[in-house]
Amino acid sequence: MPAQPITFFSRLTQRIETESVYGEGFLRFTYETAPGLLPLHAVVKRAAFSRWYGARMDAPASRAKIAPFLATYGVDTAEFADPPESFRTFNEFFYRKLKPNARPIAAGANEVGFPADGRHLVLPDIAACDSFFIKGVRFDLAALLGDAQQARRYEHGSLLISRLCPVDYHRFHFPCSGTPGEAKQINGPLYSVSPIALRKRPSILWENKRELTVLRTENFGEVLLLEIGATCVGSIVQTFTPGVPVAKGDEKGYFRFGGSCFITIFEPGKIRFSDDLIEHSRAGREVYARMGDVAAYAQ
Repeated sequence: MPAQPITFFSRLTQRIETESVYGEGFLRFTYETAPGLLPLHAVVKRAAFSRWYGARMDAPASRAKIAPFLATYGVDTAEFADPPESFRTFNEFFYRKLKPNARPIAAGANEVGFPADGRHLVLPDIAACDSFFIKGVRFDLAALLGDAQQARRYEHGSLLISRLCPVDYHRFHFPCSGTPGEAKQINGPLYSVSPIALRKRPSILWENKRELTVLRTENFGEVLLLEIGATCVGSIVQTFTPGVPVAKGDEKGYFRFGGSCFITIFEPGKIRFSDDLIEHSRAGREVYARMGDVAAYAQ
């Protein structure tokens, strides 16, 4: 049986496209074959494996990977704040900064911006979601938050999943203005967050190592922001200062090497997602959009 391609709708091109998956052969072996389950559970999901791979991406020799990566995936270097030849390691290139005007931020006070570049999927009412990637599998909010009481407060809230691929810009930003609290760490393994993995094991999103920040806002209530770790993510780095007010689009932090994910959760009745997100999410299809573009509106 041929491998099922990963498709998404691109806001940039206004058409359905096929994702070029970094490390696809390895992912399909470990998550789609019986022999692959042994290395997956014995080695790949463990933090030590990701630390080892992250250290390789911090080594000077990893610099040689940058030019081939740019050529293969067509990354737009004109957006970079620093030229590609200035990066001393692959990881420095991976969590690169962009020019200030590279990502316009949704200007309206009633607009929520995407927190990161990536492929986005929404659940307008978390509790009403009948399936998540696999029919009959519901999103386990209590497991994700590690707090049953907090989960009850948000169970009919709205959830945005922003999945970053290795080819994406890997800094994440605040989707709206407000005052952030401390980032709380919740331990877990480090499975891949690729759809190849999620189609086999949707629970990865509420099992993986993650960090949770509460953002108190004027227009959207208390918004929950979660960074989800993944295989080969060396670490999640927070660059914001807890307790200091932030503006929409301000940097919150960045992921070191690896595909990763950012989840944004809103209280019930606070927002309405953009029509294209609702339409494609109902069809089980992600929407590619960039950080700062409009994701939702105040309700």
